[in-house]
Order: sequence, then C-alpha cells, then structure tokens
Amino acid sequence: MNPLPFIVGLFLLCLAIADLLWTTLWVEGGAGPLTASAMRWTWRGVRLVGRRRRSLLTVAGPVVLLLSITLWLGLLWAGWTLVFAGLEDAITDTLGPGPISWTERLYFVGYSLFTLGNGDFAPRDGLPQMLTVLTTASGMLFITLIVSYVISVLDAVTQKRALASSVSSLGQHGEAIVRTAWDGADCAALELPLASITSDINELTTNHQAYPILHYFYTDDPTFATVRSIAVLDDALTILQFGTPGPHRPADAVVQSAHRSIGTYLETVGSSFGHSADTAPDVPDLSTLREAGVPTVEDGRFRRSVDDVAARRKQLGGLLEADAREWPVADE
Repeated sequence: MNPLPFIVGLFLLCLAIADLLWTTLWVEGGAGPLTASAMRWTWRGVRLVGRRRRSLLTVAGPVVLLLSITLWLGLLWAGWTLVFAGLEDAITDTLGPGPISWTERLYFVGYSLFTLGNGDFAPRDGLPQMLTVLTTASGMLFITLIVSYVISVLDAVTQKRALASSVSSLGQHGEAIVRTAWDGADCAALELPLASITSDINELTTNHQAYPILHYFYTDDPTFATVRSIAVLDDALTILQFGTPGPHRPADAVVQSAHRSIGTYLETVGSSFGHSADTAPDVPDLSTLREAGVPTVEDGRFRRSVDDVAARRKQLGGLLEADAREWPVADE
C-alpha cells in the first residue's frame, strides 16, 4: 500500500463531499467554503472583464453553477483515483496482463463513478471491490443531488425574475409607484399587490439563504433586476410611510409588513454580498407627487424621517453597488 496518494485521495473525497452536502442540503449554511470562494472569485473576474460590456455579467450565474459542478465532480474523480492508486494492484486489466497506468486508473474510476458499467478493468477481491461499490454509490447519489440542486436553483432564478417584474409593473421608481396608485382619495389600491410582493420577497429571502448562487444570476434588463426592484419598492414604502398623511396611505399593517420583509432580505443578502455605501441615496422627491395631486407632508419633516433610516438605505445602496447598479431615480 502507498499511503500518500491514499491519504490525499481520502482528503479530496472528504472535501468534495462536505462542500457538496453543505451547499445542496444545508439550507441554513448557504454555500460550502469551496463553492463560496469559487462564486466570489468568479464574480470578481466577470465584473473586471465586464466593466465596458455589462452584458458579459449575465454569464456569471451559469459560469459559477458550471464551475461548482465541475469542482465537485473533479474532486470526487481525483479523490477516488488517488485512493485506488494507494492500494497495491487494486485494479486488473481483464483484456491482458500488465501494470495499470494512471490513464487507465482514471478511466476505471470514471466509468465506476458515472455508472457506465464497462468491463475493461475490474477491481481485485476484497477492499478494492468494496471501494468500487462506494465509488459507484457516491456517483449515483451525488449526481442525483447535483441535478436536483440545479433544478431548484433555476426555479429560484425564475421566481426572482418574476418578483422583479411584479415590482417593475407598478413603476420604475418609488415616486412613480405612489403616483400611479393614487386614485384621488388614497393609495389603497397598493394593498393587494404589496401583500403579494411581500410574500414573494419572503420566498426570495429563503431562496437566497438556501442558494447563495442566486445573487450571481445577473440581468442587464432593469425590469428583471431584483436588487434594483427592491430599492424601488423601498423608496415607495419610504414615501408612503413618511411622506404621505395616514388617511391617504395603504393599511399600516401592509406597509410595515413589506418594510420588514425588505429588512430581512437585506440582512440575509447584504451580510454575504453587499456592504454599506459611504453615503445614503438621495431622498425621494415629493414635488412630483404634489403635482399629481397626492397629499404629502412638509419636505423638512420628510427629510428628517428619511434620515432616521439612513443606515438601512446605505445598506441597500451598498447592495446595489455590489450588484454593479446605481440607485433608481425619477429621471431614468
């Protein structure tokens, strides 16, 4: 027995299995250490390359996903190959005598791992046979987990885009949402869509916790940009909560529920991907609402109220910066 490749192989197997199970099964854990590092460095590289062509950022999500899958399968393949290399004459050539080369060992582990069932090589009796069974079992189990993970991630990406589209359909900035909802008496028309969007934000937050890779599925279409839509919605909620008199806004329970959901989203996503911006975004402009006949509070009072949530707005602004976007304003 050659202990060095055997021990290194076991280490690689433990590394791959731990990272794969951490990423695919542990909802509270987010991404495993290897996957998290791969995601961060890939995003940095894509952002560096895509400074002049933002459309290149749209490949970040698929590239990170493919890189994670390649990393897991590559470590499993390499690990099992080294384990068999560490055993004395663990594999025999059924077509003729002779020593087993590294290429043939890789081939044997590959068709065992991916359950191809070829019979060119066979394990010797005893421990090599048991290890071959474990190789095949690990291939079946982990490939199934990977496929399930990919399907779940793509479903979450679809939900993420649907949420952004729902917010964008209400308006492209906070003032537009409030102005559109005004019916001459109040903004109660927002209650139903706000309740639905709040539920979608809660689902998105849960998905981000389970699948951190979601953040790297970038779109250059602002209609489907989730972080931007969250900023737009938060601006609208800020106007409703601090800029309009109580009788004219939607039910407080609906507004506060949406506000809390965005706060939870910021805590979950911002802690991993964002940072606090140096300055808070500009205060929403109430003058356009007054021109549309929407009752508003005095500008100074509104500004003081918005200053009280400056830390939250800085956090949201930092998340936009991390997503290579700017704060949505009324003149876009």
